[in-house]
Formats: sequence, C-alpha cells, structure tokens
Amino acid sequence: MSARIVLASGNAGKLREFRDLLADSDFEVIGQDELGIETAAEPHYTFLENALAKARHASSRSGLPALADDSGLCVPALGGDPGVRSARFAGADATDVANNAELLRRLQRGHDRSAHYVCVLVALRAPDDPEPLVADGRWHGSILHEARGSGGFGYDPLFLVPTHGRSAAELVPQEKNRISHRGIALRELKQRLQSWR
Repeated sequence: MSARIVLASGNAGKLREFRDLLADSDFEVIGQDELGIETAAEPHYTFLENALAKARHASSRSGLPALADDSGLCVPALGGDPGVRSARFAGADATDVANNAELLRRLQRGHDRSAHYVCVLVALRAPDDPEPLVADGRWHGSILHEARGSGGFGYDPLFLVPTHGRSAAELVPQEKNRISHRGIALRELKQRLQSWR
C-alpha cells in the first residue's frame, strides 16, 4: 500500500513531474492544493531554507509527511539571478512568459549566457522532524536568444541543453526527467526514502 506524501507546491508542472518521477515508488504524491493548503512564504535567501519552510508548512497543515523543492535558474552573468526569485523574477504575480522576457532583457548586453538550474529537495516525516532528508541537483546549460519548444514550464523554452542541442522545452518529459536538476535530486532522494518508513 502506498504512503501519502504531500508535495508542497501549487505548480501543476512540478506536481506532474514528481508524480512521474515517483510513479514506481511506495509513495502517492498529493498536491497541497488538493488538500486546501495555501502556499507558504518563501522569504529566505537560499534554496535549502525555502524548501525546509515549505515542507514544514505543508506537513503542519496536512498532518502528513511532506516533500518540498525549491528550485530555480541561476545565471552567473546576473550575479546568480533569478535564483530563489525565479518564479517571480518579473514581479510578484509574474507569468512564465513575463519572467522569460525579463531574463532576455537583462542578458541583452552580455556575452556570457551560461546558466544552470538548481533543485533542492526536502522530505519530512512531520513538521518537527529533526532529520529531514535533503538532496540536490544541478543541470548546466545556457540561455538561448529566443524561446524554443512548447513543453516543460518556467525557463525551459530558453534553456539550451548542450548535450542534446535542444531547449528543455523541446525534450519529451521522460527525457527531461532523466537528465534534469529535479530528476537528479529526486533519484538521490528516492534511494534514501526506501529506508525512511
């Protein structure tokens, strides 16, 4: 029988990816929206602190184990931005289209278009779990001059995957999950979850 674990995110794209990535595990991933849990604040400067805060919030509100990720795109030429503000780079209620436009605007003058996605995952048995499971992953690439592809979400249409010569939005989901920052981090976390219960 599968154990329920709450994903501390309201992002439909992330929920889809986590369900795909954990499909062969002993866990049934429930989105926090399905339980009426509001989005947690993300006031911190690091991916780790934000992931911990989100996992604790979802676990506290649901009474269930929780899984949270904080992830984003880091561009060295922009001092690491958008970073932890990736989802709101163009403003508090920014859309993916607006965030992508802001990224291209800020990179207009620069030549260094290297970038990497970062994902930090945290799993908690309870809000006060003294031993949270933590895993992370990085996915290196560069920023295209214009969007390509219709898959994925976030900055995927602008993120060139050098090993494939395509944007992340041009990869099929199974291909993306195999090589992405989230896929890397989740495979690491899945190994630890096997002995968790």
